[in-house]
Amino acid sequence: MRTGIVVTARPGVEDLAVRAEQLGFSSFWVYDTPMLHGDPFVALALCAKVTSRIKLGIGVTSPALRSIPAAASAFASLNALAPGRIICGVGTGNTARRALGLLPGTTAELDTFTAALQELCAGRTVAYREGGQVRDIRLLHAGPHVNTADPIEFLVAANGLKAAAVAGRRGTGIMSFGLLDPAAWHALDHARRQAAAAPRDAGSYVMTALHVLDEGEDPYGDTVKDATGHIVMSLLIFAAEAPAFAGRLGAGERDAVRRLLDRRGATAVAPDRHTALYPAYLERIAPADRDLILPSLIDALTLAGTPDDLRTRIATLEEAGIDEIVIHPVLDPPAEMAELAKLTS
Repeated sequence: MRTGIVVTARPGVEDLAVRAEQLGFSSFWVYDTPMLHGDPFVALALCAKVTSRIKLGIGVTSPALRSIPAAASAFASLNALAPGRIICGVGTGNTARRALGLLPGTTAELDTFTAALQELCAGRTVAYREGGQVRDIRLLHAGPHVNTADPIEFLVAANGLKAAAVAGRRGTGIMSFGLLDPAAWHALDHARRQAAAAPRDAGSYVMTALHVLDEGEDPYGDTVKDATGHIVMSLLIFAAEAPAFAGRLGAGERDAVRRLLDRRGATAVAPDRHTALYPAYLERIAPADRDLILPSLIDALTLAGTPDDLRTRIATLEEAGIDEIVIHPVLDPPAEMAELAKLTS
């Protein structure tokens, strides 16, 4: 099983990329969430200049965030700095759009956007539409400015079958966030293959959090909640905005969603709820929110356990078709990265 690291964009991220490469990780990722964190292309440009082997990924951009020409130019520019080491994750923009108080893009937009990026980043021409106008475009600033010769790895963010089908049609890999159910991964892979018989070498990645328990440590204690809470909180925030989804949760989880909304002084239908729900998103949780990080959600969305327990779970995920686990450390990233490297060595 390959392993990677994902972080939020901020000054100093390049130091973590260097350490990740030294520890033997396969990939290093930065989120694309413009109103929540720094710019991922700036961050990965810094990482590209100080690393030589590790793959560098955007997880994930979206047609709801960036125009096709701007996104293609950005990825091809990164590819000039780190030839053949760039991973382009593409999604509907669920988090980034909801942080603006808006809905994510559609699957059809995701399909069109992914196809256009693949063509442009390979140096080919695409028909680009704005309103009623259609023009043929391609990257004209070739040479030292952009790299269209070395391949970029493309992944589609998929927690559902429609997005997995886009991955199949486009021959891309799949990335998912907090999805650790082997049955769900089998379904995603089936949908991808059914759509276009995607090659098996199109990888499958999952992003989550990991904590290795010390001997005798409480599996649901404060340290575990602090290490995994940002992943759990992301689901609670989504449920707080999506009552239909929240209705499918258990009673305890629904109560946690209600308490989160009350604590933030928001409601599921308030037009400004995003301003209350998303500050400090995907960062270490506040101690006052530890009660929201339920054991059931820690177990479902993250990897926390003894070394033997974690190795067993990782092996099960690998059997389900996952090629790489990407961990988001928030407590002490260098120490947590070393712990993961030791666990999977």
